[in-house]
Amino acid sequence: MVEKIDHLGIAVKDLDEALKVWSDALGLELTGTEVVESDGVRVAFLQIGESRIELLEATSESSPVAKFIAKRGEGIHHLCVKVRDIDLAAAQVRERGLKTIDAAPRPGAHGARVMFVHPAATRGVLLELSQHE
Repeated sequence: MVEKIDHLGIAVKDLDEALKVWSDALGLELTGTEVVESDGVRVAFLQIGESRIELLEATSESSPVAKFIAKRGEGIHHLCVKVRDIDLAAAQVRERGLKTIDAAPRPGAHGARVMFVHPAATRGVLLELSQHE
């Protein structure tokens, strides 16, 4: 079901300030930014080998990232794994008793289809399943 780690999502208060560390100081290549309206975030994509780091800045106080930062502070928000078939993966995680946040796969950044598995099901890790078109 899982092909590889796709990216690590990091919640930040200020995307431009975070880029000063991740891109400017550490030298990771910024490959683009995107606003994902459905999740209320502005995302910066940084390449690191075959994977990426995604910096997530809330665009509204009601976004899940804003709530995460208010509760836990800035830091690792989620781990995303790439899957070949998101519909099959969604069915398999539910069949295996894992609680999901999303009722069905939905659009994500970069034109991907995504679905989140609840952290209670994965020992505290918010897990994103992602299928790239």
